[in-house]
Amino acid sequence: MSNEKSVPSVSVTYAQNGNSTKPNELGMRVMQERAYEKRGEQFLLIKSPPASGKSRALMFIALDKLHNQGVRKAIITVPEKSIGSSFADEPLSQFGFWTDWTVEPKWNLCNAPGSDGGKAEAVGTFLKSEDRILVCPHATFRNAVEKFGIEAFDNCLIAIDEFHHVSANPDNRLGAQLAELLARNQVHVVAMTGSYFRGDAEPVLMPSDEEKFKSVTYTYYEQLNGYKYLKTLDIGYYFYANAYSDDILKVLNPDEKTIIHIPSVNSRESTKDKVREVEHIIEELGEWQGTDPVTGFQLVKTPSGRILKIADLVDDDASKRDRVSAALKDPSHKNNRDHVDIIIALGMAKEGFDWIWCEHALTVGYRSSLTEIVQIIGRATRDAPGKSRARFTNLIAEPDASEATVAEAVNDMLKAIAASLLMEQVLAPRFNFTPKAKATGPQDGFDYGDGGYQEDKCNVGFNADTGEFQIEIKGLAQPQSKEAERICQEDLNEVIAAFVQDRPSIERGLFDHEMVPQELTQVRLGKIIKEKYPSLTEEDQEAVRQHAVAALNLTQQAKAVLNPNEEAPQSGNTALIDGVRKIALSVLELDIDLIDSINPFGEAYKILAKEMNEERLRQVEAIITGKKVQMTTEEARDLARRALKFKAERGRLPSLTSPDPWERRMAEGVAFLARMKAEAANG
Repeated sequence: MSNEKSVPSVSVTYAQNGNSTKPNELGMRVMQERAYEKRGEQFLLIKSPPASGKSRALMFIALDKLHNQGVRKAIITVPEKSIGSSFADEPLSQFGFWTDWTVEPKWNLCNAPGSDGGKAEAVGTFLKSEDRILVCPHATFRNAVEKFGIEAFDNCLIAIDEFHHVSANPDNRLGAQLAELLARNQVHVVAMTGSYFRGDAEPVLMPSDEEKFKSVTYTYYEQLNGYKYLKTLDIGYYFYANAYSDDILKVLNPDEKTIIHIPSVNSRESTKDKVREVEHIIEELGEWQGTDPVTGFQLVKTPSGRILKIADLVDDDASKRDRVSAALKDPSHKNNRDHVDIIIALGMAKEGFDWIWCEHALTVGYRSSLTEIVQIIGRATRDAPGKSRARFTNLIAEPDASEATVAEAVNDMLKAIAASLLMEQVLAPRFNFTPKAKATGPQDGFDYGDGGYQEDKCNVGFNADTGEFQIEIKGLAQPQSKEAERICQEDLNEVIAAFVQDRPSIERGLFDHEMVPQELTQVRLGKIIKEKYPSLTEEDQEAVRQHAVAALNLTQQAKAVLNPNEEAPQSGNTALIDGVRKIALSVLELDIDLIDSINPFGEAYKILAKEMNEERLRQVEAIITGKKVQMTTEEARDLARRALKFKAERGRLPSLTSPDPWERRMAEGVAFLARMKAEAANG
């Protein structure tokens, strides 16, 4: 295979108008002001990218709840101890707010020694004290809830940072405890995340719990478009043929402030010797000069004579690693661009890690979690003086797949990332199933037990009235109540997710070769729906089950469960291809081509991506919204006419991210018509 490599990339350019960093009279930036307007909500979900100010937004909201809403205490819980520094003391009154944020040192348990189990006792002491603010790791909070019970937290604010660590799966302890707290309804909750989806496809919250939250959404586009300095974000994939350490300097520029994430020791790309990998990177960069006695940074002299300061967070020696970590977090160096040049990490320096000078996030090895990718991208998207461009590069072993397959996978990955930049969950397909004319019952057509269907029993066509593809199935039971109708229209993906993630279903489907499919699609799925929607009648529960089985068949999401005897795929380096099919499942139907051309050379190939400027990112947003919006064609046309009047008056079309609901609705009408036109053109 040729040694020449390819860098498919996306370049996102922003207006650089400074709005997102411009404070109001209370010292709040745009996102923080938007969140503060909803400070009276009992349950609040803030979906906002890294560096948009979620930590300070929480401070404003928590202080109001403590002083003006009768909440007795605020507990902020974070996934990693290092993130606890984000909630350190802040003199908010210096910037216009009416009080300051102060955390007594003994109540920032992220800095306290000892195990999380031992720290749980400190939480109990705090709950009995007169002090009002505590910061602790997720593990400490989980142990405290188990130790003292959810009643001990009545009338407290529970703020959960990096909320995507929560899962609706019962095995997720924090998720299960949150569900209990919500059911008891005696706490306030502020949930914050930069990526409201999980790489393992688990739902963060069940729909019934999610409905309790009021959301504040602030997109990557809004954030970066409002920066003062950072104008362009590049996203690229680079394929190598041999050892990554031999090719790393082809994508690593020593003059850029860079975070390098080396591959997990369990991954295909790893040499299984992480220490040697770090040493090799250092050797490639230049001549080692020793270690700084104060910071613990490695000093490396480049061929040009420059001394690089490299922070090694991979070293297994805890004392060395902790000294380096402390030097990176030292607040006195926060505004010093020359404090460090390159950070090499394995599992650290991802979510919540704040180094505003980072210009390049270089990740080695395929990452199956889109959440992790988005978090790593966020490390480079801080605004800083003199930093006009930032980039994310994924250095991956060249896949064992055809040129066309790799190009398709890269395009789908770029679509998934583009969706995440807009703070969209990776979209799952929507279904509009209707009964075929003159059907008399399930026995006459579609087999809702084994999931099979025949072409003469299932018709697919375009409905000009709704602008949707409509699927007619013979014998399909229709929902009778409004709630069941809503579930069939809006919640089918949650039903499917619960089914394909159901452990008994997976275990029986994969390992019991004598199991008949009806046991899963009738008995197990029926039980899941009854537990999920106990208020529905038996007839409506059956209608939901039939719609879910139809959706499963048409999307093949349950293929591994329903076809346990199918041959396993051939082994080989196909992680990128297989992973994209998993995490980008819902973007596959988005008609967006981000690949410009494919240029063969030798035995390899280049994939050149289109530039994703402001206009293209807005197009992505419109396509995603068009897929989600449900309305009639006539309603969409009426909204589009009003949108044209809006443009004539204000000189611009309505925005899909406007805080004004009416403006958003007009924009949705325009997006809906655009989707209809595109689908009709494609036949």
